[in-house]
Amino acid sequence: MHFEPYPFEKLNVLLQNIIPNKNYVPSILTIGEPQFETPQFIQKALCDNSALLKKYPKTTGETELREAMRGFVLRRFSVTLSDTQIIPTFGTREVLFNFPQFLLFDKKNPVMAYTNPFYQIYEGAAIATRSEVIHLNIDAKNDFKPQIDETELQRCDLVIINFPNNPTSASLTLDELGKWVKLALKYDFVLLNDECYSEIYTGKPIPSLLEAAQHVGNDNFKNILVINSISKRSSAPGLRSGFIAGDADILQEYMKYRTYVGCASPLPLQFAAAAAWSDEAHVEASRKVYKENFLIAREILGVAIPEATFYLWLDVGDALEFTKKLYEKYNVKVLPGEYLAREDAKGENPGIGYIRIALVESVEKTREALTRIKECLGE
Repeated sequence: MHFEPYPFEKLNVLLQNIIPNKNYVPSILTIGEPQFETPQFIQKALCDNSALLKKYPKTTGETELREAMRGFVLRRFSVTLSDTQIIPTFGTREVLFNFPQFLLFDKKNPVMAYTNPFYQIYEGAAIATRSEVIHLNIDAKNDFKPQIDETELQRCDLVIINFPNNPTSASLTLDELGKWVKLALKYDFVLLNDECYSEIYTGKPIPSLLEAAQHVGNDNFKNILVINSISKRSSAPGLRSGFIAGDADILQEYMKYRTYVGCASPLPLQFAAAAAWSDEAHVEASRKVYKENFLIAREILGVAIPEATFYLWLDVGDALEFTKKLYEKYNVKVLPGEYLAREDAKGENPGIGYIRIALVESVEKTREALTRIKECLGE
């Protein structure tokens, strides 16, 4: 198997011979990792349960964690899940890589489609499953919402969408998500929405694909799955707590597969994660900081405030040259958009010309970094 280097590795190569301006404190806005302390009550739950390290964790997850996750889904999306409709996972990256391998194993010529730009693990899963890939380009021409080509989708076995979207910050409405649910039923493909940014919204709460399924009458979530995580929501990526939820028939067999994968979360992490999934106050506090960062971005760069995520997807013309200049002159690192996308069948890369800026720092650091970016844009 041949895997592409990760975007951050490509960035290191791009900048390797550049000496940044030492008159500025380094500012790294490349990775979607919240730069805030994990709330104390989560840390306390981890410490309080450290003695459980002596026990093997169950692949199915502890009852407390499963109930906390189901409670989150009910509070947030008004969706009631049975215990057979959700599986706790070790974050979501492992799911995005191994679930396609489980699902597509018996397919002779599997076909995957996913949004482009994308989280690179989607591509890794396609390579590991020897899948033909259909890129669902999202760009300014389609308002960063993938156009539906039914002649392509009817060939698919698995479609992965990602809304709220990394890196473009686009969101889909309940009705728009509902159209995708209907397509999954019409052409009998599995539809998975990566919802890891659903809780970082700036105004109204963002809908889930689970809500959309019920909205269009698919109450049993046939062919429908979502994943979610506390990494962004709770500033706790190190807890590696996520879930996959939806179609119980698919998840029943996937659970069997997972017993062989061996990626059960350690018990202290599970109980700390249960505390995080059960609380909303700390999430609301984080949302306020991210929204303030977007208000600063609007003030300094004149950009619109997106509905969700903590990313800016900024058109700068020649993104590679801008990235190098920004690092050399202003000691700010951003990620060129073309590293997050691929050429489609028509030879178009929808990431060209853009940079992704992760607004994951404090308000003060964000203002300083965006001011430098503005100065660089003005040159």
